[in-house]
Amino acid sequence: MNEDRFIHVYVNLPFKVREEIVVVIDGEPVSWSIAYQEIKHNTEKSKRIIKKLIRMGII
Repeated sequence: MNEDRFIHVYVNLPFKVREEIVVVIDGEPVSWSIAYQEIKHNTEKSKRIIKKLIRMGII
């Protein structure tokens, strides 16, 4: 599952890196931490975040 791919990468990030911007959705910067919260709560935005991260080759 793609969410699992994200979690695997996320848990291995240093804490400081988790606050860095990883993707921009609708002109809004999204940090690793915000992406994690979106994915954890299975929001509509989380699906777009995951698709973009896969396209970018990050997860």
